[in-house]
This record gives sequence, C-alpha cells and structure tokens, in this order.
Amino acid sequence: MPLAKPDIGYIPTPPEVVQAVLTLARLTQNDVLYDLGCGDGRVVIAASQEFSTRGVGIDIDSERIREARENAASAGVSSLVEFRQENLFESDLTQATVVFLYLLPHLNLKLRPRLFHQLKPGTRVVSHDFNMDDWKPEEILKVQTTEDESTLFSWVVGAVMPSTSLGDRAS
Repeated sequence: MPLAKPDIGYIPTPPEVVQAVLTLARLTQNDVLYDLGCGDGRVVIAASQEFSTRGVGIDIDSERIREARENAASAGVSSLVEFRQENLFESDLTQATVVFLYLLPHLNLKLRPRLFHQLKPGTRVVSHDFNMDDWKPEEILKVQTTEDESTLFSWVVGAVMPSTSLGDRAS
C-alpha cells in the first residue's frame, strides 16, 4: 500500500559522493547511519560493507525499498541494514548517530526541526548538495564526479545551532 507520492524523483548518489559521505561522516563500527530518502540503499550498504556500520534506509517509494533490500542481500549485509517504507517526516530517528540527506532545500528545512528534536547531541548530519539555511555547516566538501561537481555539507547536532526552528517557515 503506497504511503504517498514522493516529494522528489529518485536521483542516485554517484559512487564518488558515496565514498566522500562515508569519510565526511567519520563512520565507525559503533555508528547507526540513517539515510532519509535512501533510494536503492547504496549509502547504508556501502557503510556496512566498509565499516560494519548498522544502517537504516527510509524511503516512501515501495519500489526503491524492494530494490534496496535486494541490493543489501546481494552485498551480503542484510544482517546490518534495514529498509523501511515510511514517510521520513514521521519516522523515529532517535537511534541515529549519523544522518544522510539528499533532499531538496525546502525538504531539508521542513525536516530540520525534527532533526533538532529527535537527534542526540553529537549526531552527525551530512547533506548532499543542499544546506540548512542559517544552520552553518561545520564542513563543506566539494566532490568531483564523472558528470559534475557535488557539494557535501556536514553538521553536528548540539554544536552551533540556529536559534529558530524554522517550523513555520518550512511548511
């Protein structure tokens, strides 16, 4: 049963960017990586393969979730990863130690209050190509791909955070 129509179409994260995300997030075996809008699961699967990181991929599209589960099985990491067909604006994110986003700017802003409310201090957040308005990133990394250049933004929850929640502006 479909939950809703996705807010954006599926755009796969290039392999060079996946590797840069894993490095920028400073992943360890003790992390739990949540990929919000996970698509085919490539980010959590790569993290599990390289760092034995547990991962949770959330996507509203049932076809992407099916594909992600198949990819995890093929990669031999099904015991480390879980894929959920859910609305990321309603999902429980409290177990995450790292969150990855490849969403449009208005979706990042809509999600931001939920991140501030649910994530523990010290949780790392990495966004592909889009920032979080007045929440200034701790790091910005440019990644050259075969097609173009991508930008990664990185924050730590509990570090310097904006004083407003943007809850009303992002809706």
